[in-house]
Amino acid sequence: METRHTAEQIVAKLLEAEVALAKGQKVPAVVRKLGIAEQTYYRWRKEYGGSAPTPPACFPSREEEVDQPFLQVLLERNDGLT
Repeated sequence: METRHTAEQIVAKLLEAEVALAKGQKVPAVVRKLGIAEQTYYRWRKEYGGSAPTPPACFPSREEEVDQPFLQVLLERNDGLT
């Protein structure tokens, strides 16, 4: 019998899986606990993406220019460390 899951249920299971995987559990054990097939887990991860958080808007993106005076101070402080 095929069970349909809502998007909210899928996201919740993906989050639960990520927590378990971060604790060191293996994928086969995690999907068994969630009651889904390993193929389903990977398909959901592909469709719904990982739950990798996007960086907050307050953090500068890599494309933004780095403040040169600040960078100079950091380089001067760390000059003797290398």
